[in-house]
Formats: sequence, structure tokens, C-alpha cells
Amino acid sequence: MLKVVDGGGERVSPEESPRVDPLADLARRATGGDAAAMRQLLRSLATPLLGAVRAIAGRDAPDVEDIGQEAMVALVQALPAFRGECSIIHYASRIAVRTAMAARKRRLLRQNRAEAIGSEAGDERYAASASEDAWAVRRRDLLRALLDALPEAQADTFALRIALGYSMQEVADATGAPVNTVRSRLRLAKEALRHRIELDPAFAELIGDEP
Repeated sequence: MLKVVDGGGERVSPEESPRVDPLADLARRATGGDAAAMRQLLRSLATPLLGAVRAIAGRDAPDVEDIGQEAMVALVQALPAFRGECSIIHYASRIAVRTAMAARKRRLLRQNRAEAIGSEAGDERYAASASEDAWAVRRRDLLRALLDALPEAQADTFALRIALGYSMQEVADATGAPVNTVRSRLRLAKEALRHRIELDPAFAELIGDEP
């Protein structure tokens, strides 16, 4: 189930707690061509990376494992560009979010061509675990629809903050943007969604208000 957060409170400010990345050395060695370090790094990142994919693509989506593999390949390809400006887990999560959003759009295009959006979306929705109530399923579907409609930078920020529950500073670190830019992207994303709130006031609970 998606973790949805409101805008309240940062977990820890960078001044209060210096961030030490336990995977930083592995990432450096993997980037330098150490095959054993790369294997160990990928094993360490497999669970959070797949979790990010499931948050965007849907836990019961039939192609979750394939998207996870695609995200892993994308991570390996992107690793040389990693400069340690955020934790490697945050870096991998951002890549997984982008990969999953791209895969979702491809899936929707295929569904459009097959003229089967309604039935397939319904099948996915009602295949959810019995422990999920109707609102949780609906909120999940709404969030993914919003991500499909947003520009890439706003979608990245929105997904990391709302779907994965990252703090503002963590989103800033993962996207390489100042916190004020993160706030601006969230604001712009929400402004783009105001008409949906007018149509469905329940959307207000989904997007919340950032400090």
C-alpha cells in the first residue's frame, strides 16, 4: 500500500544529524569496475528498489518484476554519474520511480490500443488485497494517474515525497535540487491538480499541504 504523508514535520534536519551512507564505499568500488562490489551493491538495493517500483506500478501489476529488472539495469548504467550528493538508496529510488512511471505509460498506451482500459483497470483494482479498503485502492489509482499527467521533474518530486514518504531534504538530495526548488515543484504540481480537487474534494487529503 502506498505510504501517503501530509506536509507535517521533517524527520531530522541535516544540521542535527550528519548523513552517513553505508553503501557509499560499495558504490565507489562498483563504479570503479569492482564486479564483486557491484553484485553486493545490487543485492543491497534490490528490496528498496523493488518497493519503489511497486509503489508506482502497483503491487499486483503483472510486470512488477520486469520493471524491477529494468530499473536495476538503469541503475547500473546511471551509477557512473552518481556523485554522492544523496544516499545511494535515494538515488536508486529516483531511478526506480522514473523507470516505473515510463513503464506505466507504455502499459497505458498498449491498453489504449487494445481498447480495454476500463476492464483491465477494473481487474487490477478489484484484484487488490482484501485488507485494502475501497478508499485506499482509489487513492492509489488517483496518485498514479496524477504522476502520469505531471512534467517529469514535478512527477519525480511528487512521487518521492507523497508515494515514498521522503522528507523534503531527502527529496532535495535525491533530485539534486535545493529544498526551495522542491517546494516549488510540489506547489506547481498541486496547482496543476486543483481542477481535480474541484471535481473530487477527496483529492485534498491525497496531496496535503507542504510547510
